[in-house]
This record gives sequence, C-alpha cells and structure tokens, in this order.
Amino acid sequence: MSIGKVEAIYITPKRGEPTVLVEQAHVVPGMGIEGDRYFTRHGTSNADSKPGREITLIEMEAIEAICDEDGVNITPDQTRRNIVTRGVSLNALVGQSFTIGAIKLRGIRLCEPCNYLAGRTDPRILHSMAHRGGLRAEIISEGVIHVNDTIITA
Repeated sequence: MSIGKVEAIYITPKRGEPTVLVEQAHVVPGMGIEGDRYFTRHGTSNADSKPGREITLIEMEAIEAICDEDGVNITPDQTRRNIVTRGVSLNALVGQSFTIGAIKLRGIRLCEPCNYLAGRTDPRILHSMAHRGGLRAEIISEGVIHVNDTIITA
C-alpha cells in the first residue's frame, strides 16, 4: 500500500482559459469535476471518444524533476492537470483502483504531454514530460476531493 496526498486542485471552466486553483472539487462519475470544462463532456470535440477524461492527476515530484533535470520551467497550474499529488507513483495506477479521501477512482491511462500543452508552455515539454505527465482516471464514487486529502493505493 502506498499513501500520498493532494497538494493542489485545478479546474478550467472553458477550453483555453487559465486554470483556477480551488480548495475542493465536487466529482461525479461519468461527468468529471463540477465547474471543469470536461464536466458535461463538451470540453472538446472528441471527449466522448476516449475514456479517462473525467479527471487528471500529476505528481509534484515529476514537475520538480522536469524543472530541475531538464531546465523546463513549468508550474503545477501550467500542466493543466486537475489534481497535483505528492508521495504516490501515478504510473503504477494504470488499471488500478485507488482512493482520494473518500472518493474511489480507477487509473485509465497515462496522460502524456500534447502539442497544445507544448504550445502554451515550452516545446521541450513533449520530451521532458513523456511518461511522467500524469494519469487520466475514471471517477467511481461521487463526493468532494479536498487539498491535503490522503491518496491510498493498493
């Protein structure tokens, strides 16, 4: 068993807008994070074609390594991921169930960097963030995730 914690929570109300730091987020299975662009599955034209668009996570340790090792200056909000974690290996959660506070989730696939992110930040992010860009997850139970909630993996 591994235990981590939520360091920050971000939502983006509309595509292309800056992320907004929040202290808590109401999550709903099949819909995502209330107030986020993907909540009603209308955030992008292909939102219905791939599972795992409900919530995204990234390790703070990965963000720090990207900055320290590769010299790419990126802040947690610029990654455009919803949940910033510490103390948990997100890559190991693909296909696995885990909890954040009282909320149950299931890892779907890695959240690799894309050209959109590279265009908003630094083109080097495509290489630097590869295989450490976070996790796309499915929300299994409804409730509220808070900053400092505990993350428990099997």
